[in-house]
Amino acid sequence: MAQLRQDYEKFTELGAEILTLGPDGPRAFKRYWEENDIPYIGLADIKSKIADSFSQEVNLFKLGRMPALFVIDKEGIIRYAHYGDSMSDIPENSEVLEVIKQIKSD
Repeated sequence: MAQLRQDYEKFTELGAEILTLGPDGPRAFKRYWEENDIPYIGLADIKSKIADSFSQEVNLFKLGRMPALFVIDKEGIIRYAHYGDSMSDIPENSEVLEVIKQIKSD
């Protein structure tokens, strides 16, 4: 999540918004967001219903739910999907920004 925060301004300059899901409850989410000054939206997905609807993998041997990142256009179409193989398998911001630039130029 910190990685996305570093380039949040670049995302918003392209007209993109970042939404992050997590399994924590609303209070824990709010506290974490305030303590870490995260500028984008965090959504509590307590029973992982949203994550499950996107087929986000759970692997208990690798510390739980694997990272997933999606770029969804204004029509609700998934234009980019990355499913991580480990907790550190997250695409670089530059890669995601390029996807957004490409969508804007289509």
